Amino acid sequence: MTGTPDRGWLCIAGLGPGDDRLVTPEVTETLAQATDIVGYIPYVARIAPREGLTLHPSDNRVELDRARAALEMAAAGRRVVVVSSGDPGVFAMASAVFEALEGREDWQALDIRVLPGITAMLAAAAAAGAPLGHDFCCINLSDNLKPWQVIETRLRHAARADFAMAFYNPRSASRPEGFTKALAVLREECGPDRLITFARAVSTPDQRLQTVTLGETTPEMADMRTVVIVGNSATRRVGRFVYSPRSAR
Repeated sequence: MTGTPDRGWLCIAGLGPGDDRLVTPEVTETLAQATDIVGYIPYVARIAPREGLTLHPSDNRVELDRARAALEMAAAGRRVVVVSSGDPGVFAMASAVFEALEGREDWQALDIRVLPGITAMLAAAAAAGAPLGHDFCCINLSDNLKPWQVIETRLRHAARADFAMAFYNPRSASRPEGFTKALAVLREECGPDRLITFARAVSTPDQRLQTVTLGETTPEMADMRTVVIVGNSATRRVGRFVYSPRSAR
């Protein structure tokens, strides 16, 4: 990033899935230049304090407020990094920042960049083998920002199109029934033999990987730290790995 003392900038950066070695050099360099770090509490906690750096952690349900605060600081000449886990454009803060830009031509003139990161989905797939080796889609199972009917419709269409599927936010303490309903839809559309991988806390010391069939799956296998990957009809095991062939028939 470039800037002058009287002109700030805003970077929206992905911190990767958890292992510091998976943070890109570009993000690391930008964090070192920042005066302010803005983000959800556990993500900001990953940034080491230092002189000249102010940390601004906030709750996960105030994304637009967080984005506006970051833009205001950049407009005031600060060098601001909005952090997300994984990639900032995948169910994360990049969309919130651009939504906050709407109707603010003064903010739209700011020096703004999005720095990609390694997603939890891709880290989970790598740990499992190559379950996303052919066409796939990614669905957020949380109904906080969209109704369950939208989720169910997307699940059914993705299953009928024979996509491999990666799921974020499958099951939380406040909405444990959602993943139960999702599994029922998947069993109805895909049958009991489809392979499903649970990758919890991927790339961290707490990582746990488990692959079973849909018929063997229980809702309790997933929580908010779990990425769930459902294979397509051709996905199969080879030794300890799971992969989807590159060809479709």
